[in-house]
Amino acid sequence: MPAVEGKKAPSFTLMGDDGNKHKLGDLKGKRVVVYFYPRDNTPGCKKEAVAFRDNLHIIADANAVVYGISKDSLVSHERFSDKHELNFVLLSDPDLAVHKRYGTYGEKLVYGKPRVGVIRSTFIIDEAGILVKSWRGVRVNGHIDDVLAALKKLDEEVKAAAAAESSDDS
Repeated sequence: MPAVEGKKAPSFTLMGDDGNKHKLGDLKGKRVVVYFYPRDNTPGCKKEAVAFRDNLHIIADANAVVYGISKDSLVSHERFSDKHELNFVLLSDPDLAVHKRYGTYGEKLVYGKPRVGVIRSTFIIDEAGILVKSWRGVRVNGHIDDVLAALKKLDEEVKAAAAAESSDDS
């Protein structure tokens, strides 16, 4: 069953291009932006990665980290990351197990024809491990703005809840 908003995000442990294992469960207390992309060194994937790179400071200010996930090898990820000076970790999912848990691998339309492959998708997971926002079939242009707006909205909701709680305590 694919990942569903409002439910616990599917767990994963994957190797990163930094040489370390990355486990979603180790990030409790942080927000996580996970984006699934088809392939390193393709125009759309480069544009998406660079958009996350260029906005990572805003994402970090929202208490979030970014992971890019594709089926590419760690060597491919390292080259892609180095070439575009990426400042976040790319994770390798060569058997597509995590893709399938998130519902990001399957049938999609490519130029009007059904094909099986990676469905470009992004997910925001909150500090408690709950999937709070998802986009499937992402169009790269303008997508980073949607992600930043969603993170800002989460911040506003947290502040409003904290304000309500402190006024209840008065």
